[in-house]
Amino acid sequence: MKKILLGTLAGAVAGLVIAVQVSGPINAQESERLQTTYEQLDLFGDIFERIRSTYVEEVDDVALIEAAINGMLTSLDPHSSYLPPRDYDDMQVETRGEFGGLGIEVTQEDGFVKVVSPIDDTPADRAGLEAGDFVTHIDGESVLGFTLNEAVDLMRGEVGEEIVLTIFREGLDEPFDVTIVRDIIKLTAVKVRTEGRAIVVRITSFTEKTYINLAEGMAEEIEANGGVDNIDGFVLDLRNNPGGLLSQAISVSDAFLDAGEIVSTRGRNEGDSDRFNAEKGDLAEGKPIVILINGGSASASEIVAGALQDHRRAVVIGTKSFGKGSVQTIMPIAGDGAMRLTTARYYTPSGRSIQALGITPDILVEQRPRVEDDEGNGDQNRRGRSEADLRGSLNNDSLTDEEIELLEAERAEQEENAARRDEDFQLSYGLDILRGLNVLAK
Repeated sequence: MKKILLGTLAGAVAGLVIAVQVSGPINAQESERLQTTYEQLDLFGDIFERIRSTYVEEVDDVALIEAAINGMLTSLDPHSSYLPPRDYDDMQVETRGEFGGLGIEVTQEDGFVKVVSPIDDTPADRAGLEAGDFVTHIDGESVLGFTLNEAVDLMRGEVGEEIVLTIFREGLDEPFDVTIVRDIIKLTAVKVRTEGRAIVVRITSFTEKTYINLAEGMAEEIEANGGVDNIDGFVLDLRNNPGGLLSQAISVSDAFLDAGEIVSTRGRNEGDSDRFNAEKGDLAEGKPIVILINGGSASASEIVAGALQDHRRAVVIGTKSFGKGSVQTIMPIAGDGAMRLTTARYYTPSGRSIQALGITPDILVEQRPRVEDDEGNGDQNRRGRSEADLRGSLNNDSLTDEEIELLEAERAEQEENAARRDEDFQLSYGLDILRGLNVLAK
């Protein structure tokens, strides 16, 4: 086995040397580098053979090599990894929008599994997991020493089975356990609804159907409102959106831009760089747009927020996003597996990289905790008495009955939005911004 492995490696290195010699003489530094590489490959083969022959238990050669490959990739950054055939199949299913699991997007930080974001209406979301949570134990077993793929494998299991995650959350003194029942995760990439005079577009992930769902949902809701002239604008809710397909992020950004750069990617070599530009056509027809982001908004959602922010097409509010500004390429390899390799960074139209920095909102708005009264009910923001409540008060003679009715309807809408602040302060704030922009435009 050792001879076969080393012979293959030697052949590969020899081929490299020949190729370099054909293109030009090898300088001393390059020759020394190649010699060091060959020595390290020889060392790898020697260690592999010693493990096979002397480890206390018999080892699986394939598993050992896969572990070595994965170790090589995960040493590069948190997002590069080896995908064995089963994981590669799972990943392809996930991008199509339906899979089994808990419903969380995770990464690795300081040896622990970090929640990038829970996915809407999934077991993890219903269990109360939050962006930024750290998973320290899975069913009582510490995740320290595990690769991200190994930790994810532990969290996988049969639908209907329970799993206990130990969570450390910033701001709390002690970790706590969360019991979650695995389920089939069906991703509804886009949900569109009307709130008052605004259309709220909630994008939970960027799968193959995101743009199609966005376009269809917006068209239906605009028609239901009697046309775009009857709304103040759009709220694009990207909170806790962990990202997904780059192509879909580009399409969603293009949906609201008539021209200009959307995003550029820059790799190690100049030939690996690319730029993506918008084509004419705005689904919002020029109406104001507010984008909501938070610490769970990552990758593709940051591309959308950054593009519309740089083009002054949207006001971004919320809290700083996750800061994943790198591009991973999935490369199928021998044995039906694949390699996820970071191949580029992406940059917003103004040329800024958001790697590790995130998107800074135009208006910083923290999500306010829900306010409850002594009986456990949300604050109802009760209206006090006014002149109109006094017996015998004079009527308003400056407005027609129709104008008074319209004024009362607008006031009722404002009160409804004010009541919403207890449940979703960031969304309520975004709707207020849209209303203000619409009043200013008029």
